[in-house]
Amino acid sequence: MIPINKILPKFIICSLMVIFASATVKGQTTPPIWWFGASGAANFNFYTGTTQRLNNALIVPTPFHKGHGVEPYGSLFVEYRPGPVLGAMLNVGYDGLGATYDGVTAPCDCPATLKSDLAYVSIEPSLRLGFANSGLYFFAGPSLAINVNKDFAYTQRLQPNTNAEFSSVNNTIFSGQVGAGFDIPLSAANSVSKVSLSPFISYHPYFGQDPRSIESLSITTVRVGLAIKFGKGHKAPVIEAPVAAIPPRVSDVAFTVRGPIAAPAIRQVSETLPLLSVVFFDAGSTNIPTRYVLLTKEQAPGFKEDQLQNEEPATKTVRSAGQLNVYYNVLNILGDRMRENPGATIMLNGVSPQGPQDGRELAGSIKQYLVNVFGIDGSRIATQGSFKAHPSSEHPGGTKDLALLAEENHRVEIESASPELLAEVGGGMMKPVQITTTQENPLDFDVVLNVDSAKELVKSWSVDVTDERGAVQHFGPFTSDQQGLPAATILGNSPSGDYKIVMHAEMNNGSTVKKESSVHLVRPDPTTTKGFRYSIVFDFDTPKPIAEYDTFLTTIVAPLIVDGATVTIHGHTDIIGTEAYNKELSEDRADQTQKILKKAIANSGRDNVKFETSGFGADPAHSPFENNTPEERFYNRTVIIDIVPVKQ
Repeated sequence: MIPINKILPKFIICSLMVIFASATVKGQTTPPIWWFGASGAANFNFYTGTTQRLNNALIVPTPFHKGHGVEPYGSLFVEYRPGPVLGAMLNVGYDGLGATYDGVTAPCDCPATLKSDLAYVSIEPSLRLGFANSGLYFFAGPSLAINVNKDFAYTQRLQPNTNAEFSSVNNTIFSGQVGAGFDIPLSAANSVSKVSLSPFISYHPYFGQDPRSIESLSITTVRVGLAIKFGKGHKAPVIEAPVAAIPPRVSDVAFTVRGPIAAPAIRQVSETLPLLSVVFFDAGSTNIPTRYVLLTKEQAPGFKEDQLQNEEPATKTVRSAGQLNVYYNVLNILGDRMRENPGATIMLNGVSPQGPQDGRELAGSIKQYLVNVFGIDGSRIATQGSFKAHPSSEHPGGTKDLALLAEENHRVEIESASPELLAEVGGGMMKPVQITTTQENPLDFDVVLNVDSAKELVKSWSVDVTDERGAVQHFGPFTSDQQGLPAATILGNSPSGDYKIVMHAEMNNGSTVKKESSVHLVRPDPTTTKGFRYSIVFDFDTPKPIAEYDTFLTTIVAPLIVDGATVTIHGHTDIIGTEAYNKELSEDRADQTQKILKKAIANSGRDNVKFETSGFGADPAHSPFENNTPEERFYNRTVIIDIVPVKQ
């Protein structure tokens, strides 16, 4: 027979693996508040201490000290769960605490054995701590046990066997217990009647578990078992849109035209680029991806951060590549800054769904690079691993874009309390990098057409643009709510002109709508002026700027906005989520930013400032970056602020 002390560790490990195999379950009904059920388990009992006086009639010649055994446990229980986190439990059950003691030898050279069959009715109230998106829970509380059996069996060679009851047995023992479990749903998500199966494990320490009022025996128990639970929920309320007998015939939409901003066609922009303090790793790999710029030990002494601040071309593709090139040097920038600031320290938090050990290996790869290539003292770099990023890229209960979200949660987060590394823009990012770029013909020089609710009401729409001589240019068809037309294309070779714009829309109900507007265009000034650009990068799926951004916008950006200036604010998102949701999210981000800036400008006594604020969602025609990598998607969760200079 395999000894119990070898079986028990393996059994406990297997049980914990089942308990911690977490999963997210979403139902179409409200979860029950009350659960009822039964459980069965094995008590792994361990006795320590001494017993020799078994009862008043039997004092054995050699004392027993250690015992162990496996006895059954069964209970009926009730659980109260008013919410997903805090709750309570009550178990009332049969608690077997028997054991077989290590054999001894009497003075007559006679082997002797002792087996106890102590048993109790246990009452165990517990506080239950659960999690909103997982079946995992923990519990802890007191335990009151009432004795119902005192039997023992003693054998000694050359002596008759003795089957009797222990004397001086405490009728009640009071102790505690702590444990963990995992609820595995067995019923359908839309079923009102809920059933779940819950493996659990609990630990009952020896404190207070003295079965007798004499001698020094004490019991420690590890309980491993399975519970079946039943509860009754309610159908989740379903909000349905009213269905009309005949769909309403919408036969009109609003049409507006915004002309280009009066600004030079070419301007030199000093851009403050936020530097993400995150390095993303490829799935299944702990090596730093090759898209990051990695130097050799010989190249590192010649690297300086200001090398990345050179002027970049203005086309969208090249501009995006230039910004990403700066970010992909993040480890070299970090190494350069730590080299220049010997007192700065960092924490590398490796995040991996495979667990903290894999996360620590990710963090170790970056630490090794900084130590080996830049010569940073390893004592200045702490590492740790965790399951989950903070904040994490996730849609609780979501089923779409899971692969893209998983890519973003396999990463190393760079944290520091050193001011030489922290960013004045907030958001937990490192200090930003300045980039100088020449910007030609940006979106600000478009004629922007808006057709209200086009996506819901209009099948397609187009416009005819007529100049003063009667020449017509046709654009379309379009389906989006907003469309930009380059002013340079409309002007052609003309320096300026007045244009009539006629919109023709084919409605979803079969009707047609015609709207007219006009715009005056002037070819932009060919001279080059200087302007400023700032970017705010948002956490996943959040519209509200964090507190540090309020300070940054108020104290850094707002003072650069002079009377008569125009401020363009463009909100963007990544491609995760629906088109309509992303459009609204980007507009919220841009609006929040504008409110902070307007308040700061008003408080300073300036009021002659024009704002041009738009949200483009994930529209690829306007997105600052592609969406192929986690880095690009992170940088697309942004609001870009351009301070357009005033022509003197």
